[in-house]
Amino acid sequence: MNGFTILRSVQHYVGKIRTMRNEIRTQRYMNGLPADIRKDIGWPDMYANGRHIDS
Repeated sequence: MNGFTILRSVQHYVGKIRTMRNEIRTQRYMNGLPADIRKDIGWPDMYANGRHIDS
């Protein structure tokens, strides 16, 4: 394993962590909206099943 491969693996890991943090931040923000606005945009019903997990 050379240095470039290790760097690429670390970048991939950091990217996954960043994505998870962004999703959590978005969920927290959306859950903080008033109930009528959440209902109008379909949160969380429309998005709960649409999330897929990258492996």
